[in-house]
Amino acid sequence: FPRMVRDLANNLGKQLELVITGEDTELDRTVIDELGDPLVHMLRNAVDHGLEMPDERAAAGKDPVGTVRLSARHEGNSVVIEVSEDGRGIDPVRLRDLVVEKGLMSRADVDQLSDQEAVELIFLPGLSTAKVATDISGRGVGMDAVRAKINGLNGTVEIRSELGKGSTFTIRLPLTLAIIQALLVTAAGDTYALPLEAIEETVVIERAETRPVDGVPCMVLRDNIVPLLSLRDRLRIAGGDAEEEHLSVVVVRSGSTRIGVVVDALLGQQDIVIKHLPEYLGEVVAVAGATILGDGSVALIVDVGALGQRGRVAA
Repeated sequence: FPRMVRDLANNLGKQLELVITGEDTELDRTVIDELGDPLVHMLRNAVDHGLEMPDERAAAGKDPVGTVRLSARHEGNSVVIEVSEDGRGIDPVRLRDLVVEKGLMSRADVDQLSDQEAVELIFLPGLSTAKVATDISGRGVGMDAVRAKINGLNGTVEIRSELGKGSTFTIRLPLTLAIIQALLVTAAGDTYALPLEAIEETVVIERAETRPVDGVPCMVLRDNIVPLLSLRDRLRIAGGDAEEEHLSVVVVRSGSTRIGVVVDALLGQQDIVIKHLPEYLGEVVAVAGATILGDGSVALIVDVGALGQRGRVAA
């Protein structure tokens, strides 16, 4: 981080001191890997948008050399990471106006917000507080993507800002995460995750190779009969399977049952963080949870055991 921050400050003609504390704070290696992009974005924002130019700081009676701080510490079963700067701070009035200008909220709604609530608007999707887009502070990635990434790690990110004095972003994360390897697939345009530990293999077959056994569509895989189950049908996704000539099949095992799960496409393997579904959603058929992907989108995690309840033909 130090070199990146120093180079960025030099490119922008700004003067700063980077203070890093808590380097010895222990954190799950996977969490550390996932934190890279959000921290880079937040540090770039601090230098690019947070700190003023030296002459502007001097005119405001501040030290021409700004300060950017990156700190980490333990609090109970959580780790707290803060990125702060002593820059211009976020103007809640300007932020309200910007949200209205972009059509993200009505004037009546933003006028009801407290200044702190207005500052939180920085996390709205589609919002950029920079007047001119640059490739410095995230290449178009907004703070909404940062929050989505942190939420995907079962954490939270909050902001405190005071006009003329600077801003502090506070990230809170669990010390350890429930992480699994999964195969990402698509069905009806949405992405789903199947736990890798339940997957035996993936195959692509011709639709003409399938045959019904006791009314269940099946395929023959190395002399074994494997029942086929459409992920669209099992999850009750509207639209039904398109009559494609080739079928992408994920062969999974649940107990003593092997099933060929028919999907639209195979996307690849990825480590994912398991998030439990909110209680208000109730029980969702054959879904064990959800995960937030790198682009901020949500993928449901398929409950292979529940799929197995539909597999009626023994392997």
